[in-house]
Amino acid sequence: MKGDAKLWIFLGLGLLSAALLAGLPSGMLASERLPDLGGRTVRVAVENAYIPFNFVDDETGQAAGWDYDAVGEICKLLDCKPEFVQAGWDGMITAVAKGEYDMAADGITIKPERAQLVDFSQGYLTLQQVLLVRAGEDRFSNAEELASAAGLKVGVQSQTTNYDVAAGLVESDRLVAYRTFPETVRALVAGDVDAVVMDDVAGQGYVGKDADKVKIAAGEPLTAKEELGFIFPKGSELTKAFDVALDSMRDDGTLQAINNKWFHGISE
Repeated sequence: MKGDAKLWIFLGLGLLSAALLAGLPSGMLASERLPDLGGRTVRVAVENAYIPFNFVDDETGQAAGWDYDAVGEICKLLDCKPEFVQAGWDGMITAVAKGEYDMAADGITIKPERAQLVDFSQGYLTLQQVLLVRAGEDRFSNAEELASAAGLKVGVQSQTTNYDVAAGLVESDRLVAYRTFPETVRALVAGDVDAVVMDDVAGQGYVGKDADKVKIAAGEPLTAKEELGFIFPKGSELTKAFDVALDSMRDDGTLQAINNKWFHGISE
């Protein structure tokens, strides 16, 4: 009888454990339940100049973009209140490292040298770099032809991975650096530069907005695949919390729905 009792107790505990696990979000263990941030305010640095991640809508005058939707959904899961603060890209990573912001959401490529200053979330989107050109461009059709066409200028945002790629494509005297992506694209449309190096998802955002003015050049992407992540001060408790929330959003389809809205169906 004692043996039978132990068996029934063991089976009962197993069923109870299974029931508890079944109540958790798909793909999550008990140790990875969504943290509760208790309604705290999270200061989020954004550039408001990086279509389609974050920008000010010309028609409504309101800030919008993937970052606003994604961080908003994450905060719903974690019980936090996002406070988006406009900040320049050139000092954003350093400002987060110093704790001036709780995090930054600005389509930031995960790179080892940056990870020495800040903590990255898990990657939430994979992309490659491409050339954006004017819609009627017929002097070159791809990066190789652009590189061999002496005198043609390449516009790029300074202090970005895009700048690094452009510097490897053409000589320094053919590079024109700008402070923001909108300035770079305006220079392209105006004819001040002949091409712009940018992330493919951002390029699609500009094409979707101004298909009669710009297009993505043909040919292979300029880089291998890269991942984007949110950044946080070193040791921030928000890093793990946001990772768990991103996992939950992948499981229930929320992350893909936001990608479909802003990136025309691009998956992670």
